[in-house]
Amino acid sequence: MLTILGFAMIATFLVLIMMKKMSPIAALVLIPALFCVFVGKGAHLGDYVIDGVVALAPTAAMLMFAIVYFGVMIDVGLFDPIVRGILRFCRADPMRIVVGTALLAAIVSLDGDGSTTFMITVSAMYPLYKRLGMSLVVMTGVAAMANGVMNTLPWGGPTARAATALKLDASDIFVPMIPALLVGLLGVVVLAYVLGLRERRRLGVLTLDESLVGGKTGEKETETETVLAGAGAGAGGGPGAGSRPGGSAPAAGGSGSGPGTDAGEPHDEEDFQGLDPARPTLRPRLYWFNALLTVTLLTAMIMEWLPIPVLFLLGAALALSVNFPHLPDQKARIAAHADNVLNVSGMVFAAAVFTGVLQGTGMVDHMAEWLVGVVPESMGPHMALVTGVLSLPLTYFMSNDGFYFGVLPVLAEAGAAHGVSPLEMARASLVGQPLHMSSPLVPAVYVLVGMARVEFGDHTRFVVKWAALTSLLILGAGLLFGIV
Repeated sequence: MLTILGFAMIATFLVLIMMKKMSPIAALVLIPALFCVFVGKGAHLGDYVIDGVVALAPTAAMLMFAIVYFGVMIDVGLFDPIVRGILRFCRADPMRIVVGTALLAAIVSLDGDGSTTFMITVSAMYPLYKRLGMSLVVMTGVAAMANGVMNTLPWGGPTARAATALKLDASDIFVPMIPALLVGLLGVVVLAYVLGLRERRRLGVLTLDESLVGGKTGEKETETETVLAGAGAGAGGGPGAGSRPGGSAPAAGGSGSGPGTDAGEPHDEEDFQGLDPARPTLRPRLYWFNALLTVTLLTAMIMEWLPIPVLFLLGAALALSVNFPHLPDQKARIAAHADNVLNVSGMVFAAAVFTGVLQGTGMVDHMAEWLVGVVPESMGPHMALVTGVLSLPLTYFMSNDGFYFGVLPVLAEAGAAHGVSPLEMARASLVGQPLHMSSPLVPAVYVLVGMARVEFGDHTRFVVKWAALTSLLILGAGLLFGIV
């Protein structure tokens, strides 16, 4: 019974948000609360929610201060040179822009943090997508898949969890997987190329002056630099900041009516301008200090010198104090990023209700046991393949902790009985990560859709099929190379 109710709860949640009948926050709170009553454990709802909040509170704290830290770094111009390099490659060609999105997301994902990747990628690419009328769900989908492949880095989380759960060395899991992961990353780039060609056919290849509203010849250099610099208002609001009602600048070369373009809705002129290369928040004299601070912070994350929430808390406080020594300026920077902080942290705590009820009622355990139980005995020698296939739905509907510490050991034990090594099981368990990164239980995905102003349901409808295909491509490559 709990198995049926668990799947029913997840299905109800996904259907309602994809049909836009409820907001993600409302659905994450109300649906599990209702099903908790159906299960007959309504009296324990408070305990389940508190347990979920306690488990996710460090994640919420990390995201809050990571948004402030990287928001400040974007404001002061730390990432402008990287962004300009990618955008010079992109020009105003929709195909190059989508491929550039994949490459930028993959490069930034080397830091192992999804929220950071999405903040920088959206900040860089959002103005071009808006200016050219391109589909924003293409941007969010490609970024999420690229980050999902790179999320398998040993310091990214899943590999470390698999190593801990099965008592293995993370490098023994990851290093042999590199060829299969490279195939998956190449698959994302090829998909970005195909999606970019589709956008190019819809919009045409535009020149930068064509993509500017009222772009006069004499203003070409200034306006081009404005578009290429990145995203966010000159005041540092970023794409996720609140907007004032205002007229919409028309998108050149197309109607902009593709999915995720929000055609017909009013937008700020800020939506289209990108980062002003002369914005007052730039700190060119402090560039190397900010670069060193960021490298130190990422090194500390990888080396695990301190818990990640503590590192971002200290980093945000130091970045604000050095770059904006005056209190009013610090308040302005915090206010500029407050919308993103509130949206993401609120979503994390709402997700705590969902995960708390799933785990507290025992639904997630029954679902996992049922999925393992339906595997035919004849598939025993192929448990690595089974684990790879199961990792797609299980890591989408469960947290990584729940899958790697709750389900993987059971699957590994079943595989060991048929001579399948724990290393093969651990590697197979990683293939679902491209799909996992768009799970409603992953806090970073709300940074992505929030800053891109894309409905979560639209993002889900677009990305699930492509992310699942990418995961299966990695699994197929692993089998072909004899890794899994």
